Amino acid sequence: MTLPFEEAIKRLEEIVKKLEAGEIPLEESLKLFEEGMNLIRYCQQKLDEVEKKVELLVKNERGEFETKPFNPESSLTDTQVE
Repeated sequence: MTLPFEEAIKRLEEIVKKLEAGEIPLEESLKLFEEGMNLIRYCQQKLDEVEKKVELLVKNERGEFETKPFNPESSLTDTQVE
């Protein structure tokens, strides 16, 4: 899939609205559900790729700036070197 991330999210939102409305036949609902799941996997993969590229600029104990890998599980204070 080579869809831009924003377009994938937009399509996913459209699918959710259609499914929540509940006015489409079961077979079409299943197809939309499968498409939505594929879009979710695609978007998660894109987010994972970007996350690996993000770095934080922090000041070390000597007052110099350095980059640290971004870890979404840690807080901003966890990345500061003192």
